[in-house]
Amino acid sequence: MSGATVSEFLTYWASEGEAYVRRGDYEWMASLVPGQRVLEVGCGLGFGTQALVDRELQVMAIDLLPECLAATAERLAERLPDVRQCDVTALTAADRQALRDFAPDSVVCWLMGAPADTTGASSSDAGKAVAVYREAIHRAVAELAAQLPSVQALHLVDRTAIPWQAKDIGRDTLLSYHHGKTLHGLPWQAERRNALYRKLEDKVVNLAHLRKSHPALKSVVPTLASLLAHRSK
Repeated sequence: MSGATVSEFLTYWASEGEAYVRRGDYEWMASLVPGQRVLEVGCGLGFGTQALVDRELQVMAIDLLPECLAATAERLAERLPDVRQCDVTALTAADRQALRDFAPDSVVCWLMGAPADTTGASSSDAGKAVAVYREAIHRAVAELAAQLPSVQALHLVDRTAIPWQAKDIGRDTLLSYHHGKTLHGLPWQAERRNALYRKLEDKVVNLAHLRKSHPALKSVVPTLASLLAHRSK
């Protein structure tokens, strides 16, 4: 779990985000984003926002937690043109107008997370509550991106674990999952070449128990799973 309360969540992501920065993970994610104007849904503490701004992209960052928006604004200082408190599952008319006015080319949602008080996660639910929450947020983000006529690309990145030697099969699984749930019935299409994995350090996810549970899982490694979808013509 990434923390039950907001305070615990922010502490967890301060450490986690710095590790991603050191490895160049955010830089890698930002390099995959097309366009010049990016709406970042769920900016967290601003690590991903900084990677986007470092590419000289115009960024609007939104988040549900005011603490995250404050941290992002402090991290970027004068370099960030707009941060906005929004609940992507319950946008107001004013929110929607502000997003339309920004006119993003791309929408990104990276490493979606929230305190357990929000997701309903517990140490005994084997990650089920987080999976349900993530699925709902990804769907809401895809629906929002579809409703913004300027948006031509949607980029999703999250953590998972796969047998590395089977990553090509994993790419097909990633496509199938998002086409069947996140993107279903929406004007988004992703190609296999835009379904990518990147290894993370083992310490990011504790997989010892999983690797011992079955011989076929000995090569399971924590990864970032990236999917870039484009608006259907």
